[in-house]
Amino acid sequence: MAVTNNAMLIRRELFARLTKLLMDGRLVEDIDRMPIELRPKNGGSSRCCVYKDRAMLKYKIMALLGFSTREENEEFTPLSVFAERALQRNAISSVPLTVVDDACSACVKANYVVTNMCRGCVARPCIMNCPKKAISFENGKAEIDPKLCVNCSLCMKNCPFHAIVYMPVPCEESCPVGAISKDSDGIEHIDDSKCIYCGRCVSACPFGAVMEKSHLVEVVSAIKDEKRKVVAMVAPAVAGQFKASLGSIITAIKKLGFDDVIEVAAGADVTTANEAAEFLEKMKEGQAFMTTSCCPSYTEAARKHIPELAPYVSHTKTPLYYTAEITRKRYPDAALVFVGPCLAKRYEVYKDPNADYMISFEELGAMFVAMGIDVIGNDETPLDENIDGSSRGYAVAGGVLAAVRKKLGDGVDIKPHYVSCLDKTSIKELRAFALKPTANMVEVMACESGCVNGCNVIANNKVAARQVRELADKK
Repeated sequence: MAVTNNAMLIRRELFARLTKLLMDGRLVEDIDRMPIELRPKNGGSSRCCVYKDRAMLKYKIMALLGFSTREENEEFTPLSVFAERALQRNAISSVPLTVVDDACSACVKANYVVTNMCRGCVARPCIMNCPKKAISFENGKAEIDPKLCVNCSLCMKNCPFHAIVYMPVPCEESCPVGAISKDSDGIEHIDDSKCIYCGRCVSACPFGAVMEKSHLVEVVSAIKDEKRKVVAMVAPAVAGQFKASLGSIITAIKKLGFDDVIEVAAGADVTTANEAAEFLEKMKEGQAFMTTSCCPSYTEAARKHIPELAPYVSHTKTPLYYTAEITRKRYPDAALVFVGPCLAKRYEVYKDPNADYMISFEELGAMFVAMGIDVIGNDETPLDENIDGSSRGYAVAGGVLAAVRKKLGDGVDIKPHYVSCLDKTSIKELRAFALKPTANMVEVMACESGCVNGCNVIANNKVAARQVRELADKK
């Protein structure tokens, strides 16, 4: 879901500036000037005025410091106060998202609107087909009474001039499980009991009002701490994020100050072996089918919204879990930082007993920019030859099942089914599948095309998928 827009560019600029201040040891001293530097008086504004822009930047910076915007008890508390608190903090938040209230105010409730294309026709099919008599004609033009409208869409479908349009709330429309909705003040709130951490709302919000709480302060502080080692655990999808080889990317990450870089594909090897063995066991027991479990967004969806499917989810842990377990044994006192493609993994890191922090691919790219590190042209760090190539293919749709099938060999009868985008439609289909299965092995990924299209990626998913597949096929 790498969408190029101004909200995304602002976020990345903030990441880069924060990284530079942290690395220079000037976060507390200079952070209050960031909104002013980004929105000088004569530099133009995105909103009503430069002062509103600066206020919104302040709240977005709070999120990147790891705070909810509602943690501001006094309106004029300077960013430097939050910076000091962030530097002294010793735990990450269990709630990975926050909504910038003042930025979330322009979207009205989803409804149908009559545009100026209405010709006031004699046929008036909009009125004739409205079941609630919500449409009337005023001054030769149709008008919809929002108090009576039930959003059935019949007026839009029957208008011969396409003069009636649906006006969605982007974040609500994108959420596959109805976890985000407006309160009485028109501000969006995220229901953690429903949220599956897919990150669609973050990508969809045109105002950049839905923000992730970053671990950037903790990660850079750990890197600067000479008394403690810091190890990066990179997800397989990283191989498709830069126009460089995986070996060059690993070298660039080490230049940021990480003491070692471990491929999460090593943990994927363990996931493959365990999932293959579990599949054989479940089939022997007579279970109708089994689904993969490596996507935490999917497993949350099954647990919270598809109870019919939950018993069939594999008990095998994720590649991140096994990689963190392996790395913790190797580096018992190190700070373990997962480098990944999506919000769901940030939530998984919070729950993982061995992983400490996460930075997204978006944050990683901003760190490279801040530190002046060119990913292309580095000496290549040799890749771990013990990792099976198929484990590096976990990042693309079909990659997990391909690895499991390879492990099982040709003698095992696998009838595969693939779901590579969790949305309202696919969730309904999965409910139906659980009741009447048509396959015995199901791979589910929340993002279309797989992890290469997560909410925190920075590369085109088709290009990224091609790079990952090429790497996976080498061994």
